[in-house]
Amino acid sequence: VYIRKHPLEIPPPSEKDWLKDDEEDFFLQDPDRKRDALPQPFRMINKLVMLVFENAMEIIERREMLREAQKLKVQPTKCFPTAEFQVTGRANCLAVSGKYIFVGLSVGLSAFKVSDCKEVCAWDAVKTEICAIRALDLGNECHVLLAVDEMGLVWLFCFHKESFVLIKILNEVEDISRRSTCVEVVLSPGGDYAGVLLQGNTKAWLEIYRLPKDSWLKEMEKSPGAAAGLACRERRSSWTSVGDIFLLQESPVSANKADAKLSLPVLLLKVKPPKPITGSSFKSPLDALKKVDDDSMLGLGYNHLIKDSQWEQQEAIFRSTYRDYLEAEGERESKEEIPRHATFHFLLPSWILQVGPEMKVQPGVPAGISVHWDGSHNFCLYLLNRPLKEKVDSDPKPDVVWPCAAPIACSAVSSCSRYLALACEDATITIWDKHLGYPLSVTAILEERLIRSIYFL
Repeated sequence: VYIRKHPLEIPPPSEKDWLKDDEEDFFLQDPDRKRDALPQPFRMINKLVMLVFENAMEIIERREMLREAQKLKVQPTKCFPTAEFQVTGRANCLAVSGKYIFVGLSVGLSAFKVSDCKEVCAWDAVKTEICAIRALDLGNECHVLLAVDEMGLVWLFCFHKESFVLIKILNEVEDISRRSTCVEVVLSPGGDYAGVLLQGNTKAWLEIYRLPKDSWLKEMEKSPGAAAGLACRERRSSWTSVGDIFLLQESPVSANKADAKLSLPVLLLKVKPPKPITGSSFKSPLDALKKVDDDSMLGLGYNHLIKDSQWEQQEAIFRSTYRDYLEAEGERESKEEIPRHATFHFLLPSWILQVGPEMKVQPGVPAGISVHWDGSHNFCLYLLNRPLKEKVDSDPKPDVVWPCAAPIACSAVSSCSRYLALACEDATITIWDKHLGYPLSVTAILEERLIRSIYFL
């Protein structure tokens, strides 16, 4: 019997048994093309082309997925123009009132009908460029317009039966050096009042006018010939503002009328920005109380007993305490300047703006205005239904003052005129209910946020 001396071992593989690189995937190759393998560098080119195709397919699939997801979203309605109208010169602004569209041009004003977009009237007496328009429907085919030209002049028009009537230039002065420019114009709901914010060389102020709209309607009915306009203008050639196309067109009525005399607006208020608070000259609290007309409201802070030396001492303590912060911010010492811009709103009667029994209040007619100047903490309310015996004060005192914790940045009034929103520079928004007379909510935005505007939706 033959017995092995050593256990049976598996012999190691030899180099002859190794698979070659070309034969590793021989079972995946087409038998008919077994001998047709691409040589280099064509194999590398083939790999690159296949990689490009794979990447392209991934991009196509990704875009298809995004397209399908976009279809599931609610698509916004696309609006396309249904009509167009030709204007003379360049159109700068427009306003819609009733069934008319008023367009401010580089040569004057034009009125178009909403229904067919045809020009019904044009005003180009002085060839001035109109930059802003405010329009309101007064009823009985009468509209009031406030137009601001390139020089900052405010033109008051009455549009009646498709013709313009120039009533007055509100801020026109004979001395050019004293001329003021308009910053903002606002018409009250119903067209009973108009507010104009003006700026001079070194100062700014707000003028509130009462518009005699009832008198205008009566005067228009009594003298229909004066409001019918003058003769039609001849055909004239003008360059349109689109495409520089030479167009021969005929404009209807020229409203350069000087024979239509209407009642002039009445200046009610002339509000100036608050002066900086300075040191007191009162010797006792009794002297300060004598300057207060009514103890039922808060004032602007002028009647106090703080001396100039106390202001200076407080300023020195503040700067010494926060010297590092002031140097880091690079704050420069500057004198307090009088603000030159204000935000104002017309307000209906409410608990926060109560009028006396001797003043008549009409429903839907503003009873006062709210004003706050840039950089001011005070929100001031002024009554509009003042007794006729009172004269227009150059610097009237506010009837109600709301002091805020921080300077007021912006404000807004709801369309129903019930809610008032105040946003301060400390990013705090307060919503007031004017009818009930108390705040509804106070919201603080994140730090280091500056609120520039606020609106009701």
